[in-house]
Amino acid sequence: MLKTPKILVITPVKNSIETTLETSRAISGSNVALTHKIFNDFSSAETKLALEENRESIGYELVNLEEITQTPSPNYKLVLHLAQQEALLAGVPLLVVESDVVVRYDTIKTLLDFLNGHPKTGLVGSVTVDEEGVVNFPYLKFKGVKKDIIKTKRSLSFCCTLFSLELLKRFDFRDLDESKNWYDTFISKKAIELGFENYVLMDAPVLHKPHGSRPWKQLKYKNPLKYYFLKFWKGLDKI
Repeated sequence: MLKTPKILVITPVKNSIETTLETSRAISGSNVALTHKIFNDFSSAETKLALEENRESIGYELVNLEEITQTPSPNYKLVLHLAQQEALLAGVPLLVVESDVVVRYDTIKTLLDFLNGHPKTGLVGSVTVDEEGVVNFPYLKFKGVKKDIIKTKRSLSFCCTLFSLELLKRFDFRDLDESKNWYDTFISKKAIELGFENYVLMDAPVLHKPHGSRPWKQLKYKNPLKYYFLKFWKGLDKI
């Protein structure tokens, strides 16, 4: 008998098929019943084909946003709204795992167990680490912290972050600013504003390959002048 999913896991995807499939396989190996849905945000034809070919063998559902909207990527607001509606209908929390993140087999259960034990939680995220297990971007601000659990008013990244069902009920993602591309900072602050508590679990790390899903952002470290030109003059990466 199939177990009823306890959580909806989503992964927004724009190309980067190798990391996406690695992410998906890791999620499928989790020790908790879940539904994993990939939102393909106008990837190349090759990426779309690979996502379709691997869907059944890995075990994720696939949504091609080109069948829903004409708006060019990134369509993060739409993805969050669609996922929120599905999570609310199923009565389960929502977990975002981005396509450059690899969870451990027990990561998702650890996040769920924490949420169940802390009813005031709005967001709870896993700290990100590199191949050597060292804290890396975007959680460098917590590097060196010795606590297993950090309660924070600072912004969480959505690399691997769980949204409580209560937060989903309280804030409608349709109200997110259309002019922005990403909403990590805004939703982190909104959760606090609504009276929730946000946490980062240092004892539930996930492997993060920074910007594997958006390679142009690696310019921030290799060619910062070009990065900031794309960010400000081309209007990319608005948060």
